Parts: sequence; structure tokens; C-alpha cells
Amino acid sequence: MRHVTQPAFSRRIRALEEWLGVELVDRSTHQMALTPAGKRFAVIAETVLRDIEHGRREVQEIAGTSASTIKILVTHALALNFFPQWLAALQAMSDSEILIQLTADNMGASEKIMLNGKAHFCLCYFHPGAASVLDDAGFHSISLGGDTLIPVSAPSGVDQTPLHALSEGAGDAVNLLAYGSESGMGRIVSATLAANAMPVSLTPVFTSHTLVLARMAKDGKGLAWLPLSIVADDLAKGSLVRAGDAFWDIPVDVRLYRPRGRQSPSAEAFWKLASA
Repeated sequence: MRHVTQPAFSRRIRALEEWLGVELVDRSTHQMALTPAGKRFAVIAETVLRDIEHGRREVQEIAGTSASTIKILVTHALALNFFPQWLAALQAMSDSEILIQLTADNMGASEKIMLNGKAHFCLCYFHPGAASVLDDAGFHSISLGGDTLIPVSAPSGVDQTPLHALSEGAGDAVNLLAYGSESGMGRIVSATLAANAMPVSLTPVFTSHTLVLARMAKDGKGLAWLPLSIVADDLAKGSLVRAGDAFWDIPVDVRLYRPRGRQSPSAEAFWKLASA
């Protein structure tokens, strides 16, 4: 990737090890692997690179060559309902207009962007059973509230029983509308299912993000774990019903992540508002 030969690359690794005074690469095996010190230094190096990137944007903002725009990554489920209301509340607290560049994506993509220092903040769901890489050293987060992922299904008839149910005797297999492997909610649901004995066999029949899964669930294609904040109206109208009792509810936290290092003046002002 760096367009250097193997000997030249090895010399640079050796030079870095000599400067640090530790071995970064385990050379006792044929497969390349970092030593514990190497793994720790990789985290430190990533933090330094992020700080440099944020520093570049900060001095550009100070010099007036860059607009004071806040770059926020938001996972799909939160981009629809939570984010607009939350931003409106922050705007009401601010004396000036908050300039926002929002990118809605899955958790995996958002983590990569944050690790590369290309965004100021990441807004996402959190569950202790499915921690993010952003929970490691180099990032800080605050809780902005809570939500609940609940299993829902279309009703099977006038008695409002679920068409796809998490109950014994529901059938040999139940259709599951699943999140992708890069989805934060997919990780949370998978961790919950792995930690509990299931009363039925779940068969993934469709994979997508929250809004599409909600549509498919209403069309009777399977059951899905969806945020209560998104499906509350559908539950009230009866177009969706609970597919399982409260035992299968998954409480989640809404978190705002940021790098620990200092960011641009506009980003720090935004963080102060969000933390108030």
C-alpha cells in the first residue's frame, strides 16, 4: 500500500522499534502479529493521527479558510427521529446557527471514519454486551437518553396475535428480519440472542437497516427487533404487535462519541452544548 519494498518496510519497522526500545512485531511465528506493546502503540499512533487531522481542521477554521461545520456520523435508526429533535433542542440553546454536515451510515462504517479522524462526533446506540471499538482508549462518550429494541411482527388476524412469534409452539422456524454484520443494532441483537436460550429457531430471511426492516415486518415477512421510538405509532395503530414478552426487550443507550483530544472551536462549543 505504501509502494515500498519488503526490505525497506522492514527497515522502517526496525527503526521505529529501536527508537521506542521495544519489539512491536512478534517474529517468532511465520504469521505476522503484533506484540502486546505493538498493539498498544498502534492505538497511540491512531490517536496521534486523529489529533493531527483535527488540528489541521482547527487551524483552518481559526484562519478562516474552512467553515466551522460540525461533522456528525449518525446511525440510520437515530437519523430519522432522534437526531432532528435533539438538534432542534441544541439549536434553541445556542446563540448562533449550528452548521451541521450529517452522514447517516451503519456502525461499522462510522467507526472507521471516526478512527481515521474524518468526523467530529458519532451518534449511535450502545449496549454493554456489544461494545464498540470507540469504547477503547482515544474516545469519550456521553449518554443522551435511552431506547428499547423490541421484537415485533405483523398481526395474524383480528385477535392481534403475532404472525411470527417468539413462543414455543410457534412452528419449526420463525422468519427473522435481520440487520447486517456492520450494523450496531445487529451486533446488539446477536449478542442478546447468543446469551439466551431461544424458544424457537430463528431463520434469517432478509437483511437490511431499520426502516426497511420495519416496512418488511408490517408486510408480514418476519419478526424484527426494532427501536420503540420508531415503532410506537405502529404498535398503537395495530399494524405491528409484540412478537414476544418483555423478557426479549433489549434496553439500549443513545451515545455521542468524540475523540479525547481537543477538536476545533466549533466542535468544542457543540460538545459543551450537548453535555449541558
